[in-house]
Formats: sequence, C-alpha cells, structure tokens
Amino acid sequence: MASYTLDNIRAAAEAKYGSTDIELSAGSVVRLLNPLRLPKATREELQGLQDQMEADGADQEALMEGVIRLVADNPKKGDALIAAIGGDLAVLAEIVETYSKSTQVGEASASAA
Repeated sequence: MASYTLDNIRAAAEAKYGSTDIELSAGSVVRLLNPLRLPKATREELQGLQDQMEADGADQEALMEGVIRLVADNPKKGDALIAAIGGDLAVLAEIVETYSKSTQVGEASASAA
C-alpha cells in the first residue's frame, strides 16, 4: 500500500496548481494564485468578473485590474503590478491571458483500455 504525507500532497498540489509569478522591475514578485488555491467565495467572485468581461460594453480595464487584485497573493503587490502596468491595456490583457492559460485545468484524457 502506498503511503503519503500531507507535505508530499501539498508539494504535488503546488507543482500542479502553482501560481503565475510576475517579477516587477524593482525585484519584487507578484504571485497570482491559481483559482483552485483560493477560498470558495473568492473563486465565485473571480467567476463573476470573468462573466462580466463577456458582456457588451464592459469596462475591460477595470475588470482585468479587478482580477489581478483578487488573485494576487498580497493586495499591495497586486496594486503595485497594476501601477507598473501604467494603464497599458495590451500589457494588462497579456497578463490576464497568461494567467488564464496557466491556470486552466486540463481535460481528462480518454483511457487507452
């Protein structure tokens, strides 16, 4: 029978569902946490922001900044990242897209049996 420690499982979860880390020019790192590592209420709020992004006339900049603030491991660092972006919507969109791609849970593959 296989035996695991909780630390082993935590390390595996971090490897599989780790954060998206963005280094700022000052050398600090902003960790954007994987949705699976967020509390349920925060995940639901994130889903709400993502749903709003699809609405016609939505303020994309405000919504994407909201995503960063919500998923940043530290609110001050999230604000620092937004300040460093300086209102560049293309950079903001690239960060949110990179975060979204890196946090997608893979689909189950068909069994070979």
